[in-house]
Amino acid sequence: MARKLNGGIGRRRMLKGAAGVAGAAMGSGAITGFPVIWAQNNKNIVLRQCGTGVSNINEIAEKCKADLGITLQMTALDSDAVVQRVVTQPNSFDIGDIEYWMCKKVFPANTLQAMDVKKIKYFDQIVPIFTTGKLKPDSVIAQGTAPNTVSFVEGPGSTKFAKGQTGWFTMIPTIYNADTLGIRPDLVGRKIENWKDILDPRFKGKTSILNIPSIGIMDAAMICESAGIVKYGDKGNMTRAEIDKTIDFLIKTKKEGQFRAFWKTFDESVNLMTSGEVVIQSMWSPAVSAVRAKGVPCVYQPLKEGYRAWGGGLSLAKHLKGAQLDAAYDYINWYLSGWVGAFLNRQGYYSAVLDTAKANMTADEWGFWMEGKPAKGDIKNPQGVVVEKAGAVRDGGSFYERMGSVACWNAVMDEDRYMVQKWNQFIAA
Repeated sequence: MARKLNGGIGRRRMLKGAAGVAGAAMGSGAITGFPVIWAQNNKNIVLRQCGTGVSNINEIAEKCKADLGITLQMTALDSDAVVQRVVTQPNSFDIGDIEYWMCKKVFPANTLQAMDVKKIKYFDQIVPIFTTGKLKPDSVIAQGTAPNTVSFVEGPGSTKFAKGQTGWFTMIPTIYNADTLGIRPDLVGRKIENWKDILDPRFKGKTSILNIPSIGIMDAAMICESAGIVKYGDKGNMTRAEIDKTIDFLIKTKKEGQFRAFWKTFDESVNLMTSGEVVIQSMWSPAVSAVRAKGVPCVYQPLKEGYRAWGGGLSLAKHLKGAQLDAAYDYINWYLSGWVGAFLNRQGYYSAVLDTAKANMTADEWGFWMEGKPAKGDIKNPQGVVVEKAGAVRDGGSFYERMGSVACWNAVMDEDRYMVQKWNQFIAA
């Protein structure tokens, strides 16, 4: 997943040894929490982090250097390249910034080490989606690779996922969201309520879905199930017959001219929507904000069938030990301590520990991004760009409304290789 954040800062590049001190409060983010004093014995430590562009962010490296003395060398890759690097080049990185669906592919390769939860300062405050699987006690665990199913292993040297909680955590959740369709409300000409609305003939040649197989197939499943084309046993773990039926329908729809494009990058999705070439498509939350920042109306539309969710986090390379391992734990605890969480929340993402992020945001920011309240003043992204005007309400409402309506998570299926082959047939058709 090669994502880029709004504010015009590209992430598909190597961010070498970030130094320097970050400004006091990024953008609108007045820091309201008390400062945390971190150990300053990390000044000679370098941690090499590889991951997707969504969270390999230069400002985070700069702030980490200022607060901890740790030099982060960040390499932003696409999803498949991250998996390949973690599995086949285990000595080329120290921190693996991976997504939960990837965990099923990479952790069994034995190139990562599980974390001792006793060393995670904020472990008990992590949003329970990542530990129990349930946002609230009465929540239903969504389909797909739900994070809790790959969050724990059986012991310190184990690569076998545990069925429940243990003292050994595969990765620390850092960033996640509930994704849906983006629309141009000024151009669609009607109310959009269902995933199947992307198939409306009036939008022929003006729709798009993303061309990243493990994610695109989930959007396709939401569309097919909404339209009554396929009834899946588990959208996140399709049978070959379900994959065939889904891809056959996509090919038929493509040949009929319903799709304008299949995008792979954040920029592509923004350009398609800004230009009006596309009026309804798969989108990511910050891409919607980026379109709005250009003065173009764009809505991240809540849909009756719910959202497709994704999440990522930080994992430790197997070779880490001694002072480097201690520094990695310092980095992880710092990451959860609030500054980064507030930074990510201002992008439209969600952070793993809510209380610490809240302490680093203004009441108006927290109300808008997390509580579904109308903004009292202009809402800015971390780079200081106004993305919402006073009075605006976040699409989909509050954190609990959005994350409480997740229908499925991005997933690695048992038939993953077959699915990718069939997906590529669809794109080539």
